[in-house]
Amino acid sequence: MSKGGDKSLWDTAIDEAKLAEEDEAKASEEACVLFVGSKNAGKTSIILRFLDRDEAPKPTTALEYTFGRRARGHNIAKDVGHIWELGGGTWLTKLMDIPINTDTILHTSMIIVLDLSLPNELWFTMEKLLNAARTQVDAVVAATNNIDPEIKIKLKKRAWERLGQDHPDKDMIDPFLIPLCIIGSKYDLFQDFDSEKRKTVCKTLRFVAHTHGASLQFSSTKQEALINRSRNLISHFVFGTPMGKTMQADHNKPLLIPAGLDLLQQIGTPPLPDDELGMGLARTPMDLWKQAFTSIFPQENTNNPAMVDDPAKDIQYAEGTVDSMRIQKNEELERYRRLCERRAKDARQQAMNEGLVY
Repeated sequence: MSKGGDKSLWDTAIDEAKLAEEDEAKASEEACVLFVGSKNAGKTSIILRFLDRDEAPKPTTALEYTFGRRARGHNIAKDVGHIWELGGGTWLTKLMDIPINTDTILHTSMIIVLDLSLPNELWFTMEKLLNAARTQVDAVVAATNNIDPEIKIKLKKRAWERLGQDHPDKDMIDPFLIPLCIIGSKYDLFQDFDSEKRKTVCKTLRFVAHTHGASLQFSSTKQEALINRSRNLISHFVFGTPMGKTMQADHNKPLLIPAGLDLLQQIGTPPLPDDELGMGLARTPMDLWKQAFTSIFPQENTNNPAMVDDPAKDIQYAEGTVDSMRIQKNEELERYRRLCERRAKDARQQAMNEGLVY
């Protein structure tokens, strides 16, 4: 028997069992974060550094999954965070429906990693991924509405709680329904850009992040201080640890702007001549920023399957029997192609001989 307020070993064991049951009941509510972004932007490296895995990053094929665990005080149970990474840049956005679904929508966050060293691909990649993610989230909300008619109201409320209900720019912000962060990677290369170009990229990303209710930070796998920032961000998303309110908005330094702390007045106007601010085809402030950014950095279309590495040629997926059969089939295909070409050539020659083709 226990005396006073002390618990016996038996009581403690019962409490631990109850906690384990509660953890199991909440298993479906474990946090999930989806990484998307520019091809070769360093998404895998950021994830590996967060997980403290000392291994060389491998190219991500399609959609890959891993997880992180964290001890929860003195309890036996551990917090589990699910981490998804979408490869292929902007080409495989349809796969977002796997991590973002009706079961996960209330506890999923998204991180968009953009390669700062390639500004001529940045806007296209960012716009494509944001649009695809918004479409998927809206589709999930619509599908969940039959089960939970209040789902959109819940997500909106949470979004404004992250930003602040009384934010001065409230009328200009359309918050993303799930927590969102934009990471600008390869800052070690970006910091050597011309000052005005850096300023344009920084102001543009600040505007996009702010109007989507997102956090923004720059990172580099070459700078430990910036890696620690990324670690803290992911930990916040998957384990709910405090994110902090430190802000760095100087374009001469790596940006660090938590959601809701920026202001349109501080961001300023798009980098366009005064006589062009009210002209052109821009119908919204976002269109105006796009016009300004793409006039300085003409965009290249990265949504090309040919740009995605062929996993069949990746040695990490080598399978002797399968690979030899593939080589055999490729050789058969090449022989068939040559045969078809020869037959077509012979048919044309015969037609010419018979005066049917000139």
